[in-house]
Amino acid sequence: MADFPDMELVMGDVVIRDDDVVEYHWTLIGDHSGTGNHVHISGFEEWTIGDDGLVAASRGNFDVAEYDRQVAHGVDDTG
Repeated sequence: MADFPDMELVMGDVVIRDDDVVEYHWTLIGDHSGTGNHVHISGFEEWTIGDDGLVAASRGNFDVAEYDRQVAHGVDDTG
């Protein structure tokens, strides 16, 4: 969170894969504190749900190359 002090995390969707796997789709929007470049990157968390109904494990997924490109060069998503 220190890399994006103005971070906005937007929920895209929640997809139930089966009884114990759920995907939480998100988009991160913000300005990188190191480069000042604007970033707009999407991904998802794959949650494994435990017997208690809570998230037991979370595995993040996003396009690392696209993230790195946007941190280095920014993206214009104003229109």
